[in-house]
Amino acid sequence: MSLLANLQAGKLHDFHGGIHPPERKAPANLNPIVDAGLPEELVLQIRQHIGQPARLRVKVGDRVLKGERLTDADNPMMIPVHAPTSGTITAIEQRPLCHPSGLDGECIILAPDGRDEWRPRFPMTDLEALGTDVLLERIHEAGITGLGGAGFPSHIKLRPRKKAIETLIINGVECEPYISADDRLMREHAGEILSGVAILRQIVQPGLTVIAVEDNKPEALASLREANTSENVLVVPVPTKYPSGGEKQLIEIITGQQVPHNGLPADIGIVVQNVGTAFAVKRAVVDDEPLIQRVVTIAGECFAEKCNAWVRIGTPVRYLLKRFGFTPGPEPRVIMGGPMMGFTLHTAAAPVIKGSNCVLAPALDELSPPVEEQPCIRCSQCADACPASLLPQQLYWHARANEHDKLNSHNLFDCIECGACAWVCPSQIPLVQYYRVAKADIRQAQREAELAEHAKKRFEARQARLEREKLERQERQQKAAAERKARMAEQVAAGGEDPVAAALARVKARQQAEDADDMAAARAARKEEARRNRERKAAEAAAGAAPAGDDKKDAVAAAVARAKARKAAQAETGNEAASAEQSADDKKSAVAAAVARAKARKAAQAAEQNDATPATTPAEAPAEKPADDKKAAVAAAIARAKARKAAQAAEQNEPATVPAAGPETPADDKKAAVAAAIARAKARKAAQAAAQNESAPAATPAEKPADDKKAAVAAAVARAKARKAAKEAEQAEPVAEPTTSADDDKKAAIRAAVAKAKARRAAASNQSEPEDKS
Repeated sequence: MSLLANLQAGKLHDFHGGIHPPERKAPANLNPIVDAGLPEELVLQIRQHIGQPARLRVKVGDRVLKGERLTDADNPMMIPVHAPTSGTITAIEQRPLCHPSGLDGECIILAPDGRDEWRPRFPMTDLEALGTDVLLERIHEAGITGLGGAGFPSHIKLRPRKKAIETLIINGVECEPYISADDRLMREHAGEILSGVAILRQIVQPGLTVIAVEDNKPEALASLREANTSENVLVVPVPTKYPSGGEKQLIEIITGQQVPHNGLPADIGIVVQNVGTAFAVKRAVVDDEPLIQRVVTIAGECFAEKCNAWVRIGTPVRYLLKRFGFTPGPEPRVIMGGPMMGFTLHTAAAPVIKGSNCVLAPALDELSPPVEEQPCIRCSQCADACPASLLPQQLYWHARANEHDKLNSHNLFDCIECGACAWVCPSQIPLVQYYRVAKADIRQAQREAELAEHAKKRFEARQARLEREKLERQERQQKAAAERKARMAEQVAAGGEDPVAAALARVKARQQAEDADDMAAARAARKEEARRNRERKAAEAAAGAAPAGDDKKDAVAAAVARAKARKAAQAETGNEAASAEQSADDKKSAVAAAVARAKARKAAQAAEQNDATPATTPAEAPAEKPADDKKAAVAAAIARAKARKAAQAAEQNEPATVPAAGPETPADDKKAAVAAAIARAKARKAAQAAAQNESAPAATPAEKPADDKKAAVAAAVARAKARKAAKEAEQAEPVAEPTTSADDDKKAAIRAAVAKAKARRAAASNQSEPEDKS
């Protein structure tokens, strides 16, 4: 009763700070509200309020009717969006948002068909029969949010609370310069506004309802007072002061109370709603018309037509610029909202949303663009103008330093972003922009902290669940083990077989069987390997077997290999240069001896062929002539003489390969070894040739006694020469064989012994053959 008495007496309160900027509401408020018309396409933001975006219920290609829901609200903080007219959904895509950030967001693109065909509507006449829940649900389904600019869901503010609502304040102050949308709405639709106030009163059940209007709107005050018929509704003028239209500031003006820090008006029993929201509630509940249009002020010197217009939600700003004759000047800009709390649009493609109350296009001399900020001079004018009794200067420093804790301690979120501090700042610092960025950073940090805390709780819950499951599993295993032991004990007690011992026996038997199989497999593998080795050795022995005639070649090859090895050793020791001259002489002597021996072998072979040619059988002997026999015998004698002479020359030249004096070198040893080997081979070959010569001239009746005597003499001489050559080879062998290592000496001795044995065998055969034949 005291509040009502004070209001009736015209007693109001004041709030700290505030400013008086130029109003500039004319000429937009002088003309009636006009219809902005229907654009070619409507861009409907899915999220146009404080809260979560609703869920889509339409798809591209769908035809919708006017007022039809395009999204579904799954929780109270989701507000649905409706079709402002009938048409077709042409796209659901990212478009520029009506937001200070200028970012893109998901939007529904609706192409009007021009028929403006409504969906079925169900108006309500008996409002008193409707309960609070039904009214709140109707307001929610109509998509109504606060039309004063904040965009908070209206049905959330109107819900019943623990504390009874004592005062319902309808905000018609509209204190920001240029904006006159609520002023024209109160002038032209005062009755519908009061009908909406009646619905709000039915929901809230307040003790007193106050419609507050700034005293610079006398026409609106008169219209409301004329339409008001309720004694419990007071139309109260408030002094013109910015920002008296703020919720907390208006509560302080009307009641003298202050909303507590981090509190809500409902905490002190007060609810505040905008006059535009009351009008939208009446349309939603009574006429079944969702929020699909609102009054928007078209202001600024760049517009040819300045007025207030009914604009459909989703109308692109570029359409309004064209519709009302926008003429850009130097450095043109378009502001969504008023000059104090509005923001400059990044693009004219941004749409009008439910909270848009003004489109301002000022000229350069009308509203100067932001200038470069200067350092703070600490004049404290911002603190004097702040309506929330904050310290804007301290908030500015902490915001620049990203000191979130200090910002919270200075009650940053009590700032209503009215812009009064920036308006009075002589340094032209955009303080509100710093506060907005700091608030966004703090909210993001809080969201991340909440997510981290939620993740931590989920992790801890998971760990607890895993530990609990582990314990339960262990208990089950222990219980099962105890039951098994009990069953086995009963079975053993009853005289049965111990299952554990039986299982162990089976495992042991299986392991033994596997070991036996492994051993058998190993034995089989070893046998197979031995068989393969025997086959390989047999093949190598078969391949390595050679006739007796190959022994000489093997000996020669071995001697050549030893010579090459000694030569390689000489190259490694580096003594090749010192013995180069001696090696050249030895090499020439060895070459001469080898040539002589080759000629001797060739002559011996020719002699053997000549001796073998006259060999005939007794049947053929009578047919040969004495002259041919004589010539053959002479030729054989000459050949044997040449062979003896060549052998003597070879014997005389062969010792030259052995160095007479001086230190022995590896090269000399190699050459001597080669020469000895060649000499042994020549001796063996000479012995074989002698044996052939002795056996070839088999006596025939046709040969003469003189020829037999000559042949016997020649054979004896050949045998003697062979023995002499063998002895010389034996004498030369120790000089030729080097003493490089024990293995080489042993091999060389073996080969020398073999050669001597073969030479003795050849000599023995040569001696026995003529005796047998004689």
